[in-house]
Amino acid sequence: MCTVVIDVAEPGGSRLLAIRDEDPAREWDSLGAWWPQQYPGVIGIRDRRAGGAWLAYDTEHRRLAVLLNRADTLDLPEDQVLTRGSLALESVAGRAPTAPLPMHGFNLLEVTPDAARVLSWDGKTLRETPLPPGVHMIAHDDLDDPETPRIARWLPEFRAHAARTDDWVDEWIDLLAASAALDPTDDAAIIRDNRPHGYPTQSLLYCVADVSHEGVEAHETSLPEPGHWHVSSTP
Repeated sequence: MCTVVIDVAEPGGSRLLAIRDEDPAREWDSLGAWWPQQYPGVIGIRDRRAGGAWLAYDTEHRRLAVLLNRADTLDLPEDQVLTRGSLALESVAGRAPTAPLPMHGFNLLEVTPDAARVLSWDGKTLRETPLPPGVHMIAHDDLDDPETPRIARWLPEFRAHAARTDDWVDEWIDLLAASAALDPTDDAAIIRDNRPHGYPTQSLLYCVADVSHEGVEAHETSLPEPGHWHVSSTP
């Protein structure tokens, strides 16, 4: 259950903040070119267990993708279910998923300089939601879903600080820090500890990225303590 805030500009370009929630025991590798043979030129955060990526981008082709889990009604034995880790890598390689998919549910955010969209899979239907210009949030349900407490609480704040200035990263990280005043088990928290909700996932890191016609820039910051914000969490 991750969270992404994105500002889609007009006439082009997008800036985003992506927070990753994962089991701290599941090891990962920081942003790097981990797939030189299969995905040359692709940079991403690699999941060591499955070999895929949560976030990936290709600077030359100016594509970025972020994977978020969501609930599903998939009716397959677990030994027949494929990992979702290939989705972001395939996306930035220019290959979008097509239904039916032997995978658990997901939201796949795809970003280019001229467009952004979310592909949502619930185990039965693959839906596309284009993002209009403006600031949006997505987590484990639909885009800008008012029924998602963290979106209802924080989307107005991010919209009031659209990522249109040179200081956008500082402003958005300040908002992220302000959100951490909530207890990480609070449904409205962005920096999260999901264990009381029955999931082992906690917020581990965040990335900021800028996708434009000049290319893609992305930076990653790990939280010193899973599920908690500290002053040292700010780059």
